[in-house]
Amino acid sequence: MKYYIIAGEPSGDLHGSNLIASIKQKDPRAKIRAWGGDLMKQQGVTLVKHYRDLAFMGFVEVLKHLGKILNNLKFCKKDILKFAPDAIILIDYPGFNIKVAKFAHEHNIKVYYYISPQVWAWKKQRVHTLKRVVDKMLVILPFEKDFYNNYNVDVHFVGHPILDELSKLKPVNKNIFSKQNNLNPKKEIIALLPGSRKQEVSRMLEVMLKVVKMFPEYQFVIGGAPSLSEDFYRSIIGEENVDIVFNKTHQLMQVSSAAVVTSGTATLEAALLYVPEVICYKGNQISYLIAKNLIKVKFICLVNLIMNKPVVKELIQHDLTPENIAEELKQILTNPKKQRALLEDYEELRSVLGNAGASNNAASIIVSDLKNK
Repeated sequence: MKYYIIAGEPSGDLHGSNLIASIKQKDPRAKIRAWGGDLMKQQGVTLVKHYRDLAFMGFVEVLKHLGKILNNLKFCKKDILKFAPDAIILIDYPGFNIKVAKFAHEHNIKVYYYISPQVWAWKKQRVHTLKRVVDKMLVILPFEKDFYNNYNVDVHFVGHPILDELSKLKPVNKNIFSKQNNLNPKKEIIALLPGSRKQEVSRMLEVMLKVVKMFPEYQFVIGGAPSLSEDFYRSIIGEENVDIVFNKTHQLMQVSSAAVVTSGTATLEAALLYVPEVICYKGNQISYLIAKNLIKVKFICLVNLIMNKPVVKELIQHDLTPENIAEELKQILTNPKKQRALLEDYEELRSVLGNAGASNNAASIIVSDLKNK
């Protein structure tokens, strides 16, 4: 069978690559075209567009690049019709993918949405569109199944795909990791994870770096996004004594005493690896004010959303200052009571998310459904 898969971000590339591997196990003759990244390409798909050309975040940023986005959408529709897939699999990236879902539905192509848009947080009315144009929602957060059930959407909770990735990890020796990456093995590490998009990293890293001098006894190490160059990071770092490691973010987390993390998937990864963390987010002021009026959730961090309580500290917009980051870092690095409570919550989080197997579960549902058709 023929599959057309669209992911517009690094996390979608990762989860898409695992899904593709599972699809190929169940359908060895699968032909796949995809929008994604290097990881999906490594699975042998024909890569149509790289996510580097697709990742725009925030209302203002999207408006600036609207022409490019519309051209991408026009090209995508033509490419889908030319390829004539049996199924389209959409991975998050809602602004673009919901439009693709509408188009596919109009042309009687099966649509599977793997990793739901956060319609439970904002633009809740989009759930009616998803119900109409998507054949099956394959969700990765436990509360999402209940949300979609309330609207009679065909929904399946498949588990969280990050558990698949973390289950592959081997224990990391800090001394060996330090030597391999030219770090000081005698100093404890604080990881800086400023995100994956250029505009996001520029904004977040600038604030994070101001904390470095407040903790001279630690070494700060940036987890570099594979889509960004070392020169780009160095242009922001300047004279600060901060190292960068690429393609080793999970290993970096494993050897870190704490992490300063931009809100996103990395917050969940850090928690599942039992890393004390501070959550940061700062957007374009206009985008932030619009989002604040639209988004109807108590938290922005996945850890807190899933647990429905403030497990980890969120520093958002005006609260995101070097002083506030430093204060929270001190607490999670030195307060035994806070550390114990945090680790207990992390244990509960892991049990709520269940076991690994999301990619396999999602692939089983899709391939089985298509074969029955």
